[in-house]
Amino acid sequence: MLFSSSRLRLTRVAATLALATAAAWLFQVLGTPLPWMIGPLLATAAGMMAGAPLAAAAPLRNAGQWAIGTALGLYFTPQVVGTVASHWVAIAVGIAWALAIGSAFGLFLARSNRHIPGLDRATTYFASAVGGASEMAVLAERHGGRIDLVASAHSVRILLVVLIIPFGFQFTGIHGLDPFVPGPRHVDTGGLLVLVALTAAASLLLQRLDKPNPWVLGSLAAAATLTASGIELSALPQWMTNLGQLFIGVALGSRFTPAFLHTAPRWLFTVAAGTVAMIAASGAFALLLAQWTDVHPATLMLGTSPGGIAEMCITAKALQLGVPIVTAFHVTRMAAVVLLAGPLFRWSQRRAGAATS
Repeated sequence: MLFSSSRLRLTRVAATLALATAAAWLFQVLGTPLPWMIGPLLATAAGMMAGAPLAAAAPLRNAGQWAIGTALGLYFTPQVVGTVASHWVAIAVGIAWALAIGSAFGLFLARSNRHIPGLDRATTYFASAVGGASEMAVLAERHGGRIDLVASAHSVRILLVVLIIPFGFQFTGIHGLDPFVPGPRHVDTGGLLVLVALTAAASLLLQRLDKPNPWVLGSLAAAATLTASGIELSALPQWMTNLGQLFIGVALGSRFTPAFLHTAPRWLFTVAAGTVAMIAASGAFALLLAQWTDVHPATLMLGTSPGGIAEMCITAKALQLGVPIVTAFHVTRMAAVVLLAGPLFRWSQRRAGAATS
């Protein structure tokens, strides 16, 4: 019985990958941005919500995150590390912006969805935090929030950001502004095997330590450390980064299960409206921040947008928009939000309790 169940799941995963590959190829032919991520994302999401027998596999999602983390880490040459470090003030401002815009989004969700049964402050707070979806869902559960609403909010936010920003950049012709290139330029078979082993080991270590986004951050840290030290083992083959995008697209699309359609419609609508507002506000903030830095507004837009680290850094890499700076923005922001979200929530709860007593 167990063998039969495992075989059925493998069949569903294989069917999902076949559908995702066909979608990626179609979107590439159509000339859309990020075809290897957006095509699989939309095809998987549509199939899942229609009740098709599709399934994602956690190991493949991890492999996709590993590929993206490693590819990003290869940009951090000694010269690039110095350049990124010189923008630490802008990165710190970006963290403050993420916390502020998340708080504003939470207030909007709370005021717009008062009629939803069981909706509490923990739910709206962690649903609006611009951080990792899985980490925010765990924190929401720990503080008594509704995981279904938190998970659906982050799914809608990431979906809209992944669609709106790349297509918006393509429509306006923004690309190819990046002065940064990866350290290693050529694929060396022996070096690639060593690179895979070292980055995978770092990811496994972070996973064992129960750290957030271990397969992105572990591989990123290992590859960046090697590159910054002048050790250039190998570039990643293009097919690896394409597969990485495909696996991430499938993982994102698989969140949109048939049950997703039964989530409170008003909640989903307000999440979508709030996300569009956050994207617009981040664009305005990026333009303002660009007045005080030498970073292009498009790079700052990606760095301060309410998207996930993997998705926005993939966008930066595909459109050649300041990959290391965008990566630094998102890595530091994710770490700050994950570390501060819980304490800030408890502090605000104590403050609210003191005000009403």
